[in-house]
Amino acid sequence: MTKKIAVIDGNSLMHRAFHAVPPTMNAPDGTPTNAVFGFMAMLLKFMDGERPDALVCAFDAGRPEFRMKAIEGYKAQRPPMDPDLKAQFPLIEQLLEAMDVPVVRIDGWEGDDILGTIAARDEALGYETLLVTGDKDAYQLATDLTRIVTTKKGVTDIAIYGPDEVVERYGVTPEQVPDYLGLKGDTSDNIPGVPGIGEKTAAKLLQAYGSLEGLYEHTDELKGKQKERIEAHKEDAFASRKVATIIRDLDFDLDLEGIHFPSF
Repeated sequence: MTKKIAVIDGNSLMHRAFHAVPPTMNAPDGTPTNAVFGFMAMLLKFMDGERPDALVCAFDAGRPEFRMKAIEGYKAQRPPMDPDLKAQFPLIEQLLEAMDVPVVRIDGWEGDDILGTIAARDEALGYETLLVTGDKDAYQLATDLTRIVTTKKGVTDIAIYGPDEVVERYGVTPEQVPDYLGLKGDTSDNIPGVPGIGEKTAAKLLQAYGSLEGLYEHTDELKGKQKERIEAHKEDAFASRKVATIIRDLDFDLDLEGIHFPSF
């Protein structure tokens, strides 16, 4: 029987929960608990519905140097984490530890790269993977064995994306998602892309030319301002794609064959 492993993007889910649940919940000592409550509400509903055989949680531990070099302002526009949210991370980690859920944090890497690495390892073992995250770039990881679980509204209404759902939603295949983000950019991560290229145009260009390389081999077929912008921002497009590409071969110890949830 195929093993199914769920991997939670801890930072993404905590941020989602913090902004979805009113900030009126506190521990007896005054520590805010709304994000922890929302995190657990989504996790428990998800576990009840999908019933994975094992559960892992990944947390950010910095920003990779190659992304910072490719785009100097990568995520620079993001304000510091709200102190009320920051105070809840130790609480959720204590809960996960009590539940015997492995927590993975790699210095200098983001949670997406941990998700990508675990999904790649699972696929090599023939396992199914459910990646629970709100980050759009994770759609590049969707395969027949790996699906993306994302929140639609609040913290308990979710949607699950495989390759077909990615194509239906964005008009590109999972493999094209980095090129798609290279063209349209991502304001949430301060990824510039090409000015004036939105979701629909990026999808149409990739449907026609397949990749950034294919597009830039045929810019003579483009016209007007679109041609000018694409040619003028070639370096930005490729740098944006590089930053948006999730790493899938990080080095860390995790016994995917041995973990289970519940662990007893």
